[in-house]
Amino acid sequence: MKAYERLLNYVVIHTTSDESVEETPSTKRQFDLAKKLVEEMKELGIEDAAVDEHCYVTGHIPATEGLENVPSIGFIAHLDTAPDCSGENVKPVIHENYDGEDLELGNGRVLTNKLFPHLKSLKGRTLITTDGSTLLGADDKAGVAEIMTLCEEVINSDMAHGKISVAFTPDEEIGHGAELLDLEKFGAEFAYTVDGGAENEIEYENFNAASAAFVIKGVSVHPGDAKDRMVNAALVACEISAMLPAAETPAHTEEREGFYHLTDIKGDVENAEIDYIIRDHDWGLFEAKLSTLRLIEKTINEKYGEGTVTLTINEQYRNMIEKIRPHMHIVETAKKCIKEQGLEPLEVPVRGGTDGARLSFRGLPCPNLGTAGYAFHGPFEHITAEGMDKVVEILTAIVKEYSEK
Repeated sequence: MKAYERLLNYVVIHTTSDESVEETPSTKRQFDLAKKLVEEMKELGIEDAAVDEHCYVTGHIPATEGLENVPSIGFIAHLDTAPDCSGENVKPVIHENYDGEDLELGNGRVLTNKLFPHLKSLKGRTLITTDGSTLLGADDKAGVAEIMTLCEEVINSDMAHGKISVAFTPDEEIGHGAELLDLEKFGAEFAYTVDGGAENEIEYENFNAASAAFVIKGVSVHPGDAKDRMVNAALVACEISAMLPAAETPAHTEEREGFYHLTDIKGDVENAEIDYIIRDHDWGLFEAKLSTLRLIEKTINEKYGEGTVTLTINEQYRNMIEKIRPHMHIVETAKKCIKEQGLEPLEVPVRGGTDGARLSFRGLPCPNLGTAGYAFHGPFEHITAEGMDKVVEILTAIVKEYSEK
């Protein structure tokens, strides 16, 4: 079965995660896809395929006889789709021999070259889109489909290979996907998440990340008698926002440039809260941003009185390059295999986090590869059958490369 055919089967299964739920999986519907994958894996011959109580699917293809000492490679993708856009009742649409021009999706939405200049490069391919009413779910069901197709090709060929470990995780989109994966059971020395964009992408850098919340306690008195008494908490929140660099926001930064992102502001005269996420690829610059927030807390309390503002910072994840750098053979092998498929490797610093980052810090070095998909998390999501085939070829080449080494 082709990878895109698997994708079409998977995207109609509703697996959206829920960031308001603390338990894993955050939605029981993710088991629907998990159980289907276990059945398919067993049909392919992966005898130990299983899903655990937290919706982590794992399975292994044993090494070819005589290659038991070849490094065990892992391939990982996630089951859930992002809660940013509806993932229910997905209706994928196939456009054969796409002409590279603007495309009406339906529901008043048009896929345009103005928004997505790469569309011209997809001319002549089989393009898969939404009908404009939901996301597609190629993030990351394309990765799931590509890994499953890799497994089928390895099992049904006479290709020599080392042990291959496969995992499909829940709740990646809400930041919990790597936490409960049993790495001992998974049994890989290193792995690749297949969860990126274009088929030639490789990602091994991501943001250092933290959340920051300012809780502000004001002094509310009658406005007619407020002089030198009132402390308006809502205005203090605005003052805090104005103390941060205006150009260091997501709307003004790109590539490895960090930012302060105001995600929520609420309040009144007596109480207010202002929430941020803080991001930077460079650890020193990241720490400097956190120091700036602490200085703002100190300054505001000196101005309005101790206890006016309380700042809480929670570190979320760190740049995986710190853990990948000692194992750069993983990256170099992927780049070599991408080139072998006639593509130029595209190294992309992730302006976010990945399961690979969390896994790398848990001791499993894990860069991220492309899926051939674009415009994730919304109704403009699209992918090509040919791009997915190319990803499968890259994954297969990686397995061969390590076997030959």
